[in-house]
Amino acid sequence: MTSSTKIRHALSVTREEDFAAWYQAVIAEADMAEESGVRGCMVIKPWGYGIWERIQALMDARIKAAGVENCYFPLFIPLSYFAKEAEHVEGFAKEMAVVTHHRLKSEGGVLVPDPEARLEEPLVVRPTSETVIGAAMSRWIQSWRDLPLLTNQWANVVRWEMRTRMFLRTSEFLWQEGHTAHADRDDAMRETLRALEMYRAHAEDELAMPVIAGEKPENERFPGAVATYSIEAMMQDGKALQAGTSHYLGTGFAEAANIRYQDRDGAQQFCHTTSWGVSTRLIGGVIMTHGDDDGLRVPPAIAPQQIVILPMLREDDGDAALLAYCEELRAALAAQHALGEPVRVLLDKRPGKATQKRWAWVKKGVPLLLEIGGRDAAGGQVSVLRRHRLWREDGKPNFAALPRQQFLAAAAEELACIQRELHAEALQRRDANIVRGIDSREALAAYFAEDKRYPGWAEIAWSRPTGAALDAVVAELKALKLTIRNAPLGDQEVSGTCPFTGESAIERVYIARAY
Repeated sequence: MTSSTKIRHALSVTREEDFAAWYQAVIAEADMAEESGVRGCMVIKPWGYGIWERIQALMDARIKAAGVENCYFPLFIPLSYFAKEAEHVEGFAKEMAVVTHHRLKSEGGVLVPDPEARLEEPLVVRPTSETVIGAAMSRWIQSWRDLPLLTNQWANVVRWEMRTRMFLRTSEFLWQEGHTAHADRDDAMRETLRALEMYRAHAEDELAMPVIAGEKPENERFPGAVATYSIEAMMQDGKALQAGTSHYLGTGFAEAANIRYQDRDGAQQFCHTTSWGVSTRLIGGVIMTHGDDDGLRVPPAIAPQQIVILPMLREDDGDAALLAYCEELRAALAAQHALGEPVRVLLDKRPGKATQKRWAWVKKGVPLLLEIGGRDAAGGQVSVLRRHRLWREDGKPNFAALPRQQFLAAAAEELACIQRELHAEALQRRDANIVRGIDSREALAAYFAEDKRYPGWAEIAWSRPTGAALDAVVAELKALKLTIRNAPLGDQEVSGTCPFTGESAIERVYIARAY
């Protein structure tokens, strides 16, 4: 596209101008979510929830394929359950919402908690379920024959966040949380890493979002965990997003909840447990990975509708024939399979101008739009607009006029191609924005201090300091508004010196600003 070409984008703010405002504009213009009236909580509207349903369905299939069974545990957890695990409760204490009364009363026309309805024991609104599930596991597990116990639940959780942003950090959010119990460390670690790989594959293959899977440093572990692993994705502003985590919990939670089993020799042993989860934060990741200045671009695998047909209705006698043609096209597409599933296609019959409806769907990010007029129907044509390649060189929408049968023959592969191209675009951008070769603290500080709007990530040789030495590094990075993301798994042999400790490196880590 020439520099003189002026495109009138669908959004009023661009990524370059104000990335944070752009993010909020995408959510609003794509009609994904809105404020709820409760600070930090949102109403997820049909298009946003439809994307979550697609993520949920695809992830649930992966979870069940691993032999994990779904169940459900209470929203309210007795405070005493948390008190058994000091390190765990300390990590969540500042975020816990607590129920203390079970009834209200009116005083002078104002509703207040009834002093006579105070609960004997406060109830915590679920921030995560290790404690309540641990109590259930202690009842369900008796012997080695009961292991491994593999459970998952789809639920909402509440963490009273101070600074909130839709989908990325909300006081209430939706997620899945897997919780498993095993006879020994090796089996528990296999499950921890299996879940991590499941998340990596889901992000790459279905969200088209490149991620790096690795282990978190000691200071970033889940409260009470022995080891925490994550997938990290780079957003278009260069910041990192932790998109999923998997934790090996050792026997600490089992000891607190008395999760024991009788081994083959008749001795009592504590179980080794794991937990792992992803949340609606993934939707925020999709927005910031794939969105552009015209709104959202949804990878076909998670698009609630992959193809939308827009008949150019004229409100005259010709509309019946046009709608019949469009309905035949819809049925032919719905009978096809793409990316392993039936094609999801919608015929938008709503009244209104086709151009207005087109831009509404563009902002929602539907992968393929078909605009059909009376002449298209009469000539057996379709006009195709690919959302991820929206503009021509001359700054006009990039419509392609194709014979109907030609489009039908290519539609499934076209959706698969869009999926691949979105991933390839994001991968190229990520890899181009990882800087390597920084070998001193000064060079690291200078790199992130440079006048770069989106500096990306730095790959650093790392000696894996712990304790006070790690705390000093974390404090130094915090002053630069930087965090250690993870050390990638399956790394090649690493050489060089850690710029923070001066010791020989044993692995690499990624350092970045983050959400």
